[in-house]
Amino acid sequence: MTTTALREGVQRLEVTARVTLAVLALASGIYTYLGVRELLQGNAALVFFAAVIYAVAVSIGIYAFWSFLMRLLPHVLDQTSRLLLFGAMLLGSLMIIAMSAWLNATALAGAAALEQHLANTLQDYTRDLDRAHRYALAAQSLQPDIQMAQARFAQLADGERTGTLTGTGGSGTVVQLLTQMSNQLGGLARSMTQSSEQVKTQYEQGGRHLARMRELVSSRAPISQRSDAFGAEATALLGVIASMQQTTIAHSVKRTADDLAKGFIAPSAGGRGDLGERQTAVVGRVQEAVAAQSAALSAAANKILTERPAETARFQSISSAEAVIRYAGDFIPSWAGAISIDLMPAVLVMILCVAHAAIRRETVPLSSSSTMTAAQLIAAMRLAREVEHAHELMRAGTGEARAPRPDDITLAPRDPAPRELDENVKPLALAMARAGKKE
Repeated sequence: MTTTALREGVQRLEVTARVTLAVLALASGIYTYLGVRELLQGNAALVFFAAVIYAVAVSIGIYAFWSFLMRLLPHVLDQTSRLLLFGAMLLGSLMIIAMSAWLNATALAGAAALEQHLANTLQDYTRDLDRAHRYALAAQSLQPDIQMAQARFAQLADGERTGTLTGTGGSGTVVQLLTQMSNQLGGLARSMTQSSEQVKTQYEQGGRHLARMRELVSSRAPISQRSDAFGAEATALLGVIASMQQTTIAHSVKRTADDLAKGFIAPSAGGRGDLGERQTAVVGRVQEAVAAQSAALSAAANKILTERPAETARFQSISSAEAVIRYAGDFIPSWAGAISIDLMPAVLVMILCVAHAAIRRETVPLSSSSTMTAAQLIAAMRLAREVEHAHELMRAGTGEARAPRPDDITLAPRDPAPRELDENVKPLALAMARAGKKE
């Protein structure tokens, strides 16, 4: 009963299997057409016909490939041949993925993959803008130290006017030297303030470009138009980042710090007698203070300059197919659906293999002459002889069926049944008996 049900089920589902295979091949062809159309460029009519031809070829190839396997693989019993067919199925599945599945994934998730590419690029540009901003403002951390040094020299100059350093008030050599150092440091501080304002303006400009790029990523307009506009904004942002990195004041700080020590010229004392000696001593201490301040500023500027500025890559526009492959890990469901459309008939092939194997197991005898031992074969032949002898006794009408003795059973083949004699041919014994009666 099970064998009959399986046979009837396979026969009834044959049409269903063909229709299912045709629908799957058609669906794969449609999505393949959508994927190919995004890749081809040129005349619209040429692109249309090329995409249609490729999609039709894919549909026919998929249908023929799985039809061959559904017809042949379930009926192959030889293990070597079956393994070869399974190998052919694996190779064909890989070829189907190569020529169709990734195009199906492009049709299903191409626009989303391009949006993912734009979003990742936006994150990179946001990081690069922040790095450039920090690099440009790194030297601004030295501004408080410079302002404190300026204020200290200015206070010493004011104090010297009342004679705090040399003991004699006035605006002589020491006051002029301290005022000169204060003015140099004040000019550097003002340059840093201007640079800070310029960096702030550039950072705000870069932020506006980033805001426009965010709008393009989340917009509902066609992805191709958004990608082009995104590239234009990215190019403008690259210019802002490059300009911001060149705005750093660290180079000016280093040059000014070096000039403070190298360009220091100690003025000669203008006072006479004991005043001149006091002025010379104060100038020496000022020179030492200037050298220390110069070394500190130069070391801080060198530390800033050793940091590498942000290296920003240019925006690269990619196709939807390339985006799907590059960001495949983010679109696993789309890839799974695209591959399942092409490879689902493999499940039908395996189901048919299992069903036909079950049918064969129930129709083939449990044992055959090739698997029986000699003793089993002799016992089976004796049993057959006994049954046949009992049937002959019953047909003869003896009324009792004598169990045959072992001597009656031989392994020699029985003589074939006598053929019917021709009416003109009589047995020799019968002819001799009739002749004796006549005598």
